[in-house]
Amino acid sequence: MHSIKKGLRAAVIPQKALILVVTEPTMNELRKYYRIKGTPSELYAALTNPFSITLWTGSQARMTEEPETEFSLFDGDIEGKNLSFEKDSKIVQEWYFGDQEEKSIVTITLRPDRLYTKIELHHLNIPDEAFEDIAHGWDTYYFGGLKEFFEK
Repeated sequence: MHSIKKGLRAAVIPQKALILVVTEPTMNELRKYYRIKGTPSELYAALTNPFSITLWTGSQARMTEEPETEFSLFDGDIEGKNLSFEKDSKIVQEWYFGDQEEKSIVTITLRPDRLYTKIELHHLNIPDEAFEDIAHGWDTYYFGGLKEFFEK
């Protein structure tokens, strides 16, 4: 297989014919786990209260704890729609990636673990071209920033 252009692949068969196969951009899934000192209630508030978000990110945030409302984090670098909330335990959001048809769904689950909170992140339908940056961003800026804020 030879790459001709993003989304197109070609194969040369013995008869010297060229076959083009059109493929849709593939989507990736990310599942990560974190452990941060603090209660699920404290971390939930830090993830849903725009004033708290601004404290640990150092950036402007627009967030309301209501389903079907739009949000913006990190001065607009992350935008999407809140889908559902379970007080102190779960946040489900749709993240926007341009004109992507498949919805990119983020689920954050919080569980108590003594003096800590175990966090499970499940991010579906991340475009290939954004996957590395998104994975790095979760570790470094999103949960890395939250951990640094709670554990300094």
